Amino acid sequence: MPFLILHGWQGNPPSHWQSWLASRLAEDGAEVTYPDLPAPDWPTLGAWLEAIADGLRRAGDDATVICHSLACIAWLQLVARVPPEAARRALLVAPPADLEELPPGFFPLPEGLRLADAEIWCSDNDPYCPVGAASLYGERFGRPTRVFAGAGHLNGEAGYGPWPAVLAWCQSPSGAKNGVET
Repeated sequence: MPFLILHGWQGNPPSHWQSWLASRLAEDGAEVTYPDLPAPDWPTLGAWLEAIADGLRRAGDDATVICHSLACIAWLQLVARVPPEAARRALLVAPPADLEELPPGFFPLPEGLRLADAEIWCSDNDPYCPVGAASLYGERFGRPTRVFAGAGHLNGEAGYGPWPAVLAWCQSPSGAKNGVET
């Protein structure tokens, strides 16, 4: 099963769960595409959309997409621009709100955007989504949402390096099973 992993604003250090996940999936024989999105400290939506589209071409039609932070918003912007059949299974982790401190141009999200097969994982105290991603994205799109109590931005700084639950989600054709440890 192929995977496309997309980092957020400012990229990921090796201690981030996405770096760990890419390594674990590859060790298990999965095809993993984990591109360095252009200018991670000063991203532009157009450049990220081109890089993500290129990553999709390399990963293949049946790739599962795993996004963190601002990459969630870029993915949603791409989904709004492609035919519905191009939207594939996705895990959106810690999508941010439209905050002034984020790079400009990624918001607003298009009206009428639909997500066919996505799941949202978020925290109840993410500094990049103070309004709460569960309501902002989960309710808006009617998608399954998993809220982690007190987990901040679900990144390495919040203690999310090795993360067995996200690996289990990737290995399951229908997402994480109930009872998976976080």
